[in-house]
Amino acid sequence: MATIILWLLIFVFIIAIFILGWQEGIKIKHKESGVQSTCYVGFSWTYLLFGFFVPIFRGEIIIGIVHALFSFITLGLFWLIMTFLYNKQHAVRLLTNSWILNDSEKMNQLACEKIGIKYDNDSTMDL
Repeated sequence: MATIILWLLIFVFIIAIFILGWQEGIKIKHKESGVQSTCYVGFSWTYLLFGFFVPIFRGEIIIGIVHALFSFITLGLFWLIMTFLYNKQHAVRLLTNSWILNDSEKMNQLACEKIGIKYDNDSTMDL
Protein backbone atom coordinates (compact mmCIF):
# COMPACT_ATOMS: atom_id res chain seq x y z
CA MET A 1 0.00 0.00 0.00
CA ALA A 2 2.79 2.43 0.88
CA THR A 3 4.48 1.71 -2.45
CA ILE A 4 1.30 2.55 -4.34
CA ILE A 5 0.94 5.84 -2.48
CA LEU A 6 4.59 6.71 -3.15
CA TRP A 7 4.21 6.00 -6.88
CA LEU A 8 0.98 8.00 -6.96
CA LEU A 9 2.75 11.01 -5.39
CA ILE A 10 5.64 10.72 -7.85
CA PHE A 11 3.18 10.52 -10.75
CA VAL A 12 1.25 13.58 -9.52
CA PHE A 13 4.49 15.52 -9.08
CA ILE A 14 5.74 14.73 -12.61
CA ILE A 15 2.40 15.58 -14.24
CA ALA A 16 2.19 18.81 -12.25
CA ILE A 17 5.63 19.94 -13.38
CA PHE A 18 4.58 19.52 -17.01
CA ILE A 19 1.25 21.31 -16.48
CA LEU A 20 2.08 24.11 -14.03
CA GLY A 21 5.87 24.24 -13.97
CA TRP A 22 8.12 24.52 -10.95
CA GLN A 23 7.09 26.53 -7.94
CA GLU A 24 8.52 30.03 -8.44
CA GLY A 25 8.95 32.65 -5.75
CA ILE A 26 7.82 36.15 -6.77
CA LYS A 27 8.67 39.25 -4.73
CA ILE A 28 5.68 41.29 -3.62
CA LYS A 29 5.28 44.53 -1.65
CA HIS A 30 2.46 45.85 0.51
CA LYS A 31 1.17 49.17 -0.91
CA GLU A 32 0.65 51.01 2.37
CA SER A 33 3.39 49.67 4.64
CA GLY A 34 6.10 48.88 2.09
CA VAL A 35 6.69 45.46 3.71
CA GLN A 36 8.21 43.03 1.22
CA SER A 37 7.49 39.33 1.02
CA THR A 38 7.38 36.44 -1.42
CA CYS A 39 4.41 34.69 -2.96
CA TYR A 40 4.64 31.52 -4.99
CA VAL A 41 3.16 30.50 -8.31
CA GLY A 42 3.09 27.12 -10.04
CA PHE A 43 2.69 23.64 -8.60
CA SER A 44 2.87 23.70 -4.81
CA TRP A 45 5.31 20.96 -3.88
CA THR A 46 5.27 22.34 -0.33
CA TYR A 47 1.52 21.66 -0.17
CA LEU A 48 2.15 18.18 -1.57
CA LEU A 49 4.60 17.48 1.26
CA PHE A 50 3.02 19.37 4.17
CA GLY A 51 -0.64 19.75 3.15
CA PHE A 52 -2.90 21.93 5.24
CA PHE A 53 0.06 23.09 7.37
CA VAL A 54 1.19 25.36 4.50
CA PRO A 55 -1.70 27.85 4.83
CA ILE A 56 -1.27 27.77 8.61
CA PHE A 57 2.45 28.60 8.32
CA ARG A 58 1.64 31.38 5.85
CA GLY A 59 -0.75 32.96 8.36
CA GLU A 60 -4.03 31.69 6.91
CA ILE A 61 -5.14 29.73 9.95
CA ILE A 62 -8.86 29.50 9.11
CA ILE A 63 -8.08 28.35 5.57
CA GLY A 64 -5.66 25.77 6.97
CA ILE A 65 -8.34 24.41 9.31
CA VAL A 66 -10.85 24.21 6.45
CA HIS A 67 -8.26 22.42 4.28
CA ALA A 68 -7.58 19.96 7.12
CA LEU A 69 -11.29 19.18 7.46
CA PHE A 70 -11.71 18.66 3.71
CA SER A 71 -8.56 16.53 3.58
CA PHE A 72 -9.84 14.25 6.33
CA ILE A 73 -13.35 14.03 4.87
CA THR A 74 -12.05 13.13 1.38
CA LEU A 75 -9.34 10.79 2.73
CA GLY A 76 -6.55 12.92 1.23
CA LEU A 77 -7.98 13.54 -2.23
CA PHE A 78 -8.51 17.23 -1.43
CA TRP A 79 -4.85 17.41 -0.39
CA LEU A 80 -3.73 16.17 -3.82
CA ILE A 81 -6.07 18.52 -5.67
CA MET A 82 -4.91 21.54 -3.69
CA THR A 83 -1.29 20.98 -4.74
CA PHE A 84 -2.40 22.27 -8.13
CA LEU A 85 -4.50 25.16 -6.82
CA TYR A 86 -3.10 26.51 -3.56
CA ASN A 87 -0.30 28.79 -4.80
CA LYS A 88 -2.59 30.51 -7.29
CA GLN A 89 -5.33 31.00 -4.70
CA HIS A 90 -2.88 32.35 -2.12
CA ALA A 91 -1.30 34.76 -4.64
CA VAL A 92 -4.72 36.07 -5.70
CA ARG A 93 -5.71 36.61 -2.06
CA LEU A 94 -2.51 38.60 -1.47
CA LEU A 95 -2.86 40.68 -4.65
CA THR A 96 -6.45 41.59 -3.78
CA ASN A 97 -5.42 42.68 -0.27
CA SER A 98 -3.10 45.64 -1.00
CA TRP A 99 -0.06 43.66 -2.19
CA ILE A 100 1.59 44.35 -5.57
CA LEU A 101 4.11 42.44 -7.65
CA ASN A 102 7.59 43.81 -7.00
CA ASP A 103 9.99 41.59 -8.92
CA SER A 104 11.76 41.85 -12.26
CA GLU A 105 9.62 42.44 -15.35
CA LYS A 106 10.17 38.84 -16.46
CA MET A 107 9.13 37.38 -13.09
CA ASN A 108 6.10 39.69 -12.84
CA GLN A 109 4.94 38.56 -16.27
CA LEU A 110 5.48 34.91 -15.32
CA ALA A 111 3.41 35.42 -12.18
CA CYS A 112 0.62 37.11 -14.13
CA GLU A 113 0.52 34.27 -16.65
CA LYS A 114 0.37 31.59 -13.97
CA ILE A 115 -2.18 33.46 -11.86
CA GLY A 116 -4.28 34.52 -14.84
CA ILE A 117 -4.23 38.29 -14.43
CA LYS A 118 -3.36 41.18 -16.73
CA TYR A 119 -0.24 43.10 -15.77
CA ASP A 120 0.92 46.55 -16.89
CA ASN A 121 4.19 48.25 -16.06
CA ASP A 122 2.43 50.59 -13.60
CA SER A 123 1.96 47.66 -11.17
CA THR A 124 -1.79 47.73 -11.69
CA MET A 125 -3.39 44.36 -12.02
CA ASP A 126 -6.84 43.50 -13.30
CA LEU A 127 -8.18 40.38 -11.62
